[in-house]
Amino acid sequence: MSLFAQAGEFPAPNSGWIKAVRTALRMTMQQLAKKLGVSKQSIADLEKREQEDAVTLRSLKEAANALDMKLVYGFVPKDGSIDNLIERKARIMAEQIVARTSNSMKLEDQENSKSRLKNAIEERTQRIKEQMPKSLWD
Repeated sequence: MSLFAQAGEFPAPNSGWIKAVRTALRMTMQQLAKKLGVSKQSIADLEKREQEDAVTLRSLKEAANALDMKLVYGFVPKDGSIDNLIERKARIMAEQIVARTSNSMKLEDQENSKSRLKNAIEERTQRIKEQMPKSLWD
């Protein structure tokens, strides 16, 4: 997934990829329509659907092929990497667990210091990352 990380930094063109590539190649809608075996109006509809995020992967693959391109499809973690995503989710879970325990101890008049709480969160985060419980994604 790290190979896709840079791709996530580039937003899709406002006009959509099909129209952007087609116009960069100086290809008309009629020419693309002919390659796809559809009407010029179908190409206009396809480009509009892409702009509206209503296009299918199949249509994108077919358009890419007609443009002598290859569609590249993937997921890019918002956190930059899978490891960063897991770290963030594990830390959130650890903070919740430690906070519940800490609140119980406060009620019993056995409150922990901030440094102890910080260490407990770090240790719990590491354990959660090692165990990768399914509840991490709840």
